[in-house]
This record gives sequence, C-alpha cells and structure tokens, in this order.
Amino acid sequence: MIVDDEPLAIEVLKSHIEKIEMLEVTVCCQNAFEAFEWLNRKKIDLLFLDIQMPGMKGTDFLRNIKNPPRVILTTAYRDYALEGYELDVLDYLVKPVSFERFFKAVNKLLHPPHETGTIAFKHPETPSEGFIYVKVNKKIHKILLSDILYTDSLKDYITIHTPTGNITAKHTLTAFEEMLPENEFLRIHRSFIVSIKKITGFTASTVEIAGNELPIGRNYRQHVFKVLNYAPLKDI
Repeated sequence: MIVDDEPLAIEVLKSHIEKIEMLEVTVCCQNAFEAFEWLNRKKIDLLFLDIQMPGMKGTDFLRNIKNPPRVILTTAYRDYALEGYELDVLDYLVKPVSFERFFKAVNKLLHPPHETGTIAFKHPETPSEGFIYVKVNKKIHKILLSDILYTDSLKDYITIHTPTGNITAKHTLTAFEEMLPENEFLRIHRSFIVSIKKITGFTASTVEIAGNELPIGRNYRQHVFKVLNYAPLKDI
C-alpha cells in the first residue's frame, strides 16, 4: 500500500515497485482515512507511508492502527527520523526517493537480519551530519558516523570503535554494513569495516587507523586498493 497525497510521489514509488518481482501495489491512498478503511478490509504486508498529509499525519495514523504492517516512511522532511525509529519502522526515505535507496529499504523486508534486540537506524542527513542508533540491552546509543573509526565483529556481535570509547552490540557485521554510506566506509575483511577518512596508512596486508593495524582479507584486497585509488599493488 502507498499512502501519499502527492500524485508524483506515488508514481515514483510505483515505478520502483514495478522493478521488484516480489512486490505488487495493492492500493494507493491519498490520506490516512482512506488507508484506514483499506487496512480494515485487506491484509497488507508493506506500507509506504507519507508523513505530512492533510487531516492526519502519517506518524499519528501509525500510532492509532492495531497490528500495522511493516512500514517505510516517505517524506520530504528530515526531522522525523527519531520519531520513526520509536515507531519501529522498517526504514525512512527522504524524497525524492532514488531507486538505489528504495531497493536498500525494501531489501530489509525481503532479507531481514537474523538477530533480535539490536537496531541500527541511519539518520537521512548528509553523510557528515549523519548518525546511527544502536540498541544495547535497553539503552539506545547515538553514534555520529563521523566518529566511527572502524567496526569489528566476533560471531554475532560487533564492536564500534570511536575516539571516545567502544560500543559492543548483538548485530551481524553485514547487516550493520548496510546502514553505512558506501562512499565513507569500506569492508576490508570479513571481520572489519573501516572509515575511509580515518585511514592513515596501509600496506599490502594491513590498514592503519588510530594507531591500530587492521588486516586486509585476501578476498577484499583488490577492492580495497581500488577504493583507495592505489594501482601498483606489487610496490607495497
């Protein structure tokens, strides 16, 4: 279901959905009241919900429906990330929604992470202003993307290293990687993701960050040096 009062926004989402074989648009509604009537009659698996709509905001609508489907918020405003997180939405898309960002959000529904109790949510700001939330036990930690040095993993746990301290949470590194902007973070090993800006040096087998030598996995080596724009690998 798509709920949005802007016809152009609906058409953009419909165009994206048509590219995903497992998705089908059941109905498009222009306000929360129409959506409420439909949800009472038909089961919906995924709801694309605009926030600023006449009559009732999407977030208020979501608070007042029982057993809601999985929800992806869509909005032209960047100020509702925390509110969306509190409502346990699948993702938060800022208009205009690119297909790449749309696909990343939908992929969380089609291939959800296996862990429970830990949630990472990327704030839809520019990369330099972005942050994530990581839930550890009952406490939610806010981490600026610009503060992350690197992240390592051990089985089902990750440790996020920052200049002010480390946070360990039950989460897979692959699921965490999906929350990070690709142009700022780099997977160098099955157990390590690093901030590209924080790299201070490297060899043929290691990357240096904050005085720590981190291993480059053999299967990641070619991609790592491509991203670092270093061609003559035999020289190092």
